[in-house]
Amino acid sequence: MAFALSNMQLHSPAFAAGTAIPRQFTGEGDDVSPALSWQDAPEGTKGFAVICHDPDAPLVQNGTYGFVHWVLYNLPASTSSLDENSGEGTSGLNDFGKKGYGGPMPPDAHGLHHYYFWVLALDKATDLPEGLSLPELLKQVEPHLIGMNRLIGTYQRD
Repeated sequence: MAFALSNMQLHSPAFAAGTAIPRQFTGEGDDVSPALSWQDAPEGTKGFAVICHDPDAPLVQNGTYGFVHWVLYNLPASTSSLDENSGEGTSGLNDFGKKGYGGPMPPDAHGLHHYYFWVLALDKATDLPEGLSLPELLKQVEPHLIGMNRLIGTYQRD
C-alpha cells in the first residue's frame, strides 16, 4: 500500500483506538461489521475504499502477509460513515474465501491480535466489479490514493 497517511480521522462507536473489538463484531459473535465514520478527507476525494486486515495472523498466502477480513469499495465521496452491518459499497473477497466482512477469529491460544481498519481516499470514483481480493483492489486504486488512515482494534479468543 502506498504511504499516504493523511489528516483524515477514522472512528467507530463500537470501540476506541487500541481497545478490544466487542464480541458481536467477531467470528465468535454475530460476525457483523462495526459502524465506522471518518472526517477530514483530503481535498479532491472522489471515492473511498475500506479494508480490515490482521497483520498478526500466522498465515502467508496470496503473496501477502497476515489475514484480510474485509474489502469494501466503490464508496462515493459523499460517504463519511458506514452503519453496523452496512450493505453500502461493493464487497470484495476476504481471506475466508467469502465476499463481505468476516470478523476477528484468531486461532485458539494465539494471543492478542491487532485489526487494522483502513479508510482509503481516492482521487477517482470507482466502479469495480464485486469479489476483488485485496491485491486486486490495491492494483486498481493505489495510483489514485490521496490519503488514508486507520483505526486499530484488538481481539483475543477466550
